[in-house]
Amino acid sequence: MKKYHKPIIKTLLDTDAYKFHMQQAIFYHYNNVHVMAEFFCRENNHLGCYANILLEQINMMQSLSLSHEEYIYMTSFPYFKKEYLKWLKNFRYNASQVKIQNNQGQLSIRISGFWKDIILWEVPILSIISEIFHRHTSPNINSQEAIRYLDVKLKKFFYHTNKLDLSYLNIIDFGTRRRFSYSTQLSIIRRLQEICPFFIGSSNYHIAHILKLNPFGTQAHEWFQAHQQISTNLKNSQILALKIWLLQYKNYLNIALTDSINMDAFLNDFNFSLASAYKGIRHDSGDALEWSKKAIKHYNALGINPLTKTLLFSDNLNFKKIIFLYKNFYKKINMMFGIGTKLTCDIPYVKPLNIVIKLVKCNGKPVAKISDSPGKTYCLDPLFLQILCKTFNVPYDKNR
Repeated sequence: MKKYHKPIIKTLLDTDAYKFHMQQAIFYHYNNVHVMAEFFCRENNHLGCYANILLEQINMMQSLSLSHEEYIYMTSFPYFKKEYLKWLKNFRYNASQVKIQNNQGQLSIRISGFWKDIILWEVPILSIISEIFHRHTSPNINSQEAIRYLDVKLKKFFYHTNKLDLSYLNIIDFGTRRRFSYSTQLSIIRRLQEICPFFIGSSNYHIAHILKLNPFGTQAHEWFQAHQQISTNLKNSQILALKIWLLQYKNYLNIALTDSINMDAFLNDFNFSLASAYKGIRHDSGDALEWSKKAIKHYNALGINPLTKTLLFSDNLNFKKIIFLYKNFYKKINMMFGIGTKLTCDIPYVKPLNIVIKLVKCNGKPVAKISDSPGKTYCLDPLFLQILCKTFNVPYDKNR
């Protein structure tokens, strides 16, 4: 297997924005919380042959640090506090926190340590795996092919929307973790920036910085998962996670993720006070149409005008789905669309990896993600999953 002597990840900021947002909240509220995360491949995992290359890349990441220019850039955002950014400037990756094995062809990754220290590993590790895999399986594919295919998709998009009012359309790049390569992601975003007035930013702070785009991101499933063991009352864990986030960010970054357990359980906790305080909610699993109808109905039931709120869609989006959702909810509620894999790894004859790294323990105890989609549930302890389902009145299925 060919080795790569140059690092794939060249800057600390080449990751999803919400990693820094969560890390800051952890820094101030959960400084000594210990967690464990594991790698999952949702399809056949034949990635073990890349274990040594991945380890080599991870070791290279230990030399990364926030440059002075990047530090100044991060201070330009009002939601980052000076104490945290000074700590981040001294932050270094510690490769001993990551255990990688080739188990008979299966790639095994376990990350453990204090939450604030290990939270930044997930996204770069996934993007490294994806880039290494595609270098080996599609060596003749380059960024130009990705741009050519993007132009084809955009031509169809503009054709099918030529009679639509697109002034309310907002599209964001969410494609770092499963991108074909860094250069492909950068090229695609530049192209969107050139020709799409509705393209408004990226979830990648590094790319947003160099292209002068707005960075976007709130929190991930791990924020809610960890609270399952941080909270002294499991039933109250989701409410606690939502309240601590507001305590940290107040009027900033206030879009809430809804499917760490499922949408119904989330809405049961999303009372008038929380729904008023949060600007909107994010869809990441399940039927987007039904989810949106539930959201609008919930806001109306609380006496909140849906037109004052935003739905952020981020589950397996493509341009066709965006048109469908935009048409259905135009002027009923505000919308944003975060496109990931179907943007940065959508090339003919290239099959993207369906890979994730998920939290599995907090303070030595199990945590779970249930989701609104079959196959997206993660939990190492069936008993805890059963307890969580019972607590939040979610039907328990041991095979989900």
